[in-house]
Amino acid sequence: MTKFPDFEGLAMFAKVAEERSFARAARTLGVSVPTVSRAVSRLEERLGARLFNRTSRQLALTDFGLRLVDSASRLYAEAEAAENAARELSSQPRGLIRLAVPMAFGTRWLAPILPDFFDLYPDISIDLHMSDAIVDLVGDGFDAALRIAVLPDSSLVARRLTAVAPFILAAPAYLDKYGAPRHPRELKADHCLGYAYRPRQDVWRFRNKAGEEEVVVPAGPLRSTNSQALIPMALHGLGIVELPEFMAHEYLADGRLKAILADWTLPSGALYFVTPSARARPAKVEVLSDFMVARLSNPTWRWTGR
Repeated sequence: MTKFPDFEGLAMFAKVAEERSFARAARTLGVSVPTVSRAVSRLEERLGARLFNRTSRQLALTDFGLRLVDSASRLYAEAEAAENAARELSSQPRGLIRLAVPMAFGTRWLAPILPDFFDLYPDISIDLHMSDAIVDLVGDGFDAALRIAVLPDSSLVARRLTAVAPFILAAPAYLDKYGAPRHPRELKADHCLGYAYRPRQDVWRFRNKAGEEEVVVPAGPLRSTNSQALIPMALHGLGIVELPEFMAHEYLADGRLKAILADWTLPSGALYFVTPSARARPAKVEVLSDFMVARLSNPTWRWTGR
């Protein structure tokens, strides 16, 4: 099996030949003289020939060294150029971002603000993946995601943007027919519409100020992987639905749906900007994160009529 090329040795050899001094090459490279000397000696041993004739006063390339130096210098220059280009790319906001967002949130709240982002950063493009399914950022090759959840412990890096409260809602027609429940036990489970992509299990966990807890398992006629699909059923008076605040506010504002069980709360989640790692995060992802903070941390969907 062919050994991996000694790129370090070739680079240091090229720099010594350019500087005509081990000491000056070491200073340029930011390493010690012994480090340079060992690298060149290792390369000579590997190649089976001397690269330099060395005396106390003079350093000169051997005939073998002269044959090799141009190739080694080109290799060093190309590697340096590639590194500089990569550094510039990572420090400038440009390139493709693969971004995963929940379907309803992405359509209603993210898509309308993206033109402003592209106005600011015309060298960035976004591959937008919209689904309520939780994607594997690392395994599926995503740069970032927006997540709305009570975020569990994770190896991912999460930047909290804003709180997202859940609401239990019913249409006036439903309440006229069945009455407004005052306790979760009064909810008819077979009227509660289900959401399939709840992180653990599709249950509603209620808690009141006295510390009482109650669990309801939705068993209504419709269960969906997207909360938007449940809204027509609720509007038609055919079920009770749980919606996050960013979806509920417009129906609460115009009275088409009413919040029920106001003395009880469900676990509140938040909107997060999530990335695989905060280390060496490229500029394109940093500016997107900052943009999300600026535009989504003080949202217009807040409902204060509770």
